[in-house]
Amino acid sequence: MRFQLGERGIQAVLLDIEGTTTPIAFVYEVLFPFARKALRSYLREHLEAPDLREPLRQLHEEWIRDLEHGAPPPASSNAPRDRRADSVAAYAEWLMDRDRKASGLKALQGRIWAEGYQEGVLRGDVFPDVPAAFDRWSAAGARLAIFSSGSVLAQQMLFRTTTFGDLTRWISAYFDTSVGPKISADSYRAIATALRCPPGQIVFISDTAAELAAARAAGCAVLMCRRPGNRDVPQEDFATIHDFSEVG
Repeated sequence: MRFQLGERGIQAVLLDIEGTTTPIAFVYEVLFPFARKALRSYLREHLEAPDLREPLRQLHEEWIRDLEHGAPPPASSNAPRDRRADSVAAYAEWLMDRDRKASGLKALQGRIWAEGYQEGVLRGDVFPDVPAAFDRWSAAGARLAIFSSGSVLAQQMLFRTTTFGDLTRWISAYFDTSVGPKISADSYRAIATALRCPPGQIVFISDTAAELAAARAAGCAVLMCRRPGNRDVPQEDFATIHDFSEVG
């Protein structure tokens, strides 16, 4: 193991999901297609559900911002009741086509995925070294936290339903982009405050250079994770691991 938590004074391990704990293929070939396919029927069935009010409000605010910035989004997400589900779906699909990390979209996707997990249609996917690493890091006294563009609900359901069992027993906190963008140093400062841990005692592990640069600017230790199937990115000035067995 090349990165020893104890030797570095690390008290918390903060993890990205896509390409770090979970294969990119699961996100793009399973989760995203599932949400897109179920989107319109889910909205027609749940449009008036109380737990959709906030995601729908966020989507409408995002639609207004897109319109103000000259983007050509589909018709308003605040359309008349008889057309509203299809109107919201059209805008959500427009955001998906652009791989946007919009909070309203991520919250909506998270609720669609949660239904799939609850029905047993979806099961969380993690790399084989993840459960042992979670156990090892926790035994060493480190707190585990997740920071993903996916909603907190989506994160929790993914780790609760893996083929290795429920991994949430090791995870003490979840953060999504409601804390801020993943490429902003302020987001990592906010996470450190929430964890009550100085940034210098947190190691952030991700496959994305811009995220690592932001975390490092906030004072965190960082590790670049290069998993099989990850996008080929230029070599940056980051310590690199290929699986979690290299972190002890």
